[in-house]
Amino acid sequence: MMLRLAVLAMAIMASSGCAAAAGNSGVTAGSGGGLALPFPEIPSFDKGSWRTDFSRHSVPLSEISSGGPGKDGIPAIDQPRFLSASAQIPWLKDQEPVVALVQGGEARAYPIQILIWHEIVNDTVGGVPVTVTFCPLCNTAIAFDRRAGGAVLDFGTTGNLRYSDLVMYDRQTESWWQQVTGEAIVGELTGQQLRPLPAAITSWRDFRNAYPTGRVLSQETGHVRSYGRNPYTGYDDVNATPFLYRGPSDGRLPPMARVVAVSLGGQHVAYPFRVLEERRVINHRVGGTDLVVLWSHGTASPLDAPDIASGRDIGATGVFQATLEGRRLTFAPGPEGAFIDQETGTSWNLLGQGVRGPLAGKELVPVVHGTHFWFAWAIFRPQTLVYQP
Repeated sequence: MMLRLAVLAMAIMASSGCAAAAGNSGVTAGSGGGLALPFPEIPSFDKGSWRTDFSRHSVPLSEISSGGPGKDGIPAIDQPRFLSASAQIPWLKDQEPVVALVQGGEARAYPIQILIWHEIVNDTVGGVPVTVTFCPLCNTAIAFDRRAGGAVLDFGTTGNLRYSDLVMYDRQTESWWQQVTGEAIVGELTGQQLRPLPAAITSWRDFRNAYPTGRVLSQETGHVRSYGRNPYTGYDDVNATPFLYRGPSDGRLPPMARVVAVSLGGQHVAYPFRVLEERRVINHRVGGTDLVVLWSHGTASPLDAPDIASGRDIGATGVFQATLEGRRLTFAPGPEGAFIDQETGTSWNLLGQGVRGPLAGKELVPVVHGTHFWFAWAIFRPQTLVYQP
């Protein structure tokens, strides 16, 4: 949390005059010990640099606080450059996590090693204007169609948080948006909703193998950052405490437990990673839709080791409709990380592609989902059902 802590410490000292904080300006991530937050309070956000209409808001402004950096202190990427997925890319390792987005026949990978330093990429994929976002404090990687309010928006970081989650802003109206929900919560566009797009965190190896003609975000961002390094070392210890989180706790799961979160037909379900790791496949029905949740090993945690590529293997997930061309399929684990549908015997990969058998070449329809820390999902969707075998 170096990125936020250094600025946050200065902000607190400036707002409170507390010189004592200068000598105790870090958090510690101990094994099973959680995170120790030494600051007496979190400073409120600054309105001075904004042309936002603060008279319009759908949440109490008191729930929003400074995350450390100021407006655009964590710079979004507005002119992304890409490399071919088939190129030799020495700085990107097989097990590294990327956000995979397929839209309009185009496949793009956004490495977490870059997103962790920028949090937002404004892009156009398959003719659709998109924003690809990642909040390290919540482990939320979400892609949105960035059209709302009759305009194409582009997004930046406010430097503020609500329940530890990234609060974005659009540069057209300077309305503020909650990243987890994609909803405008402050300003002119309050109440508007961004449309989430199916995107998943997967390994660079799996993306490259599935989409050899795809493209991957380049490190040539126009900024100098320690790409490949993790400024949140040890943060995803399941026994840790969410950084800067001030809100109720849902005790059904540990706050930092990873879950696959799905919302369909007005129903919300969370699938714990620990269950998925044991079963690898869950066939389930949510909101009237038959779906399958897949898990496979081979993807490093971006929030564990100092080097992202060296993070422990936490696996990756895919969520898809279980009905293909009118046929209901039932899935089971297969050999070598594959998945087999019991109706045709076709072998499928984690990204929903039929690779061998009668349905080879077919693709399952992806379902919008997220792999979040439990606290970050439960606070916004408290009615969520937690899947149990």
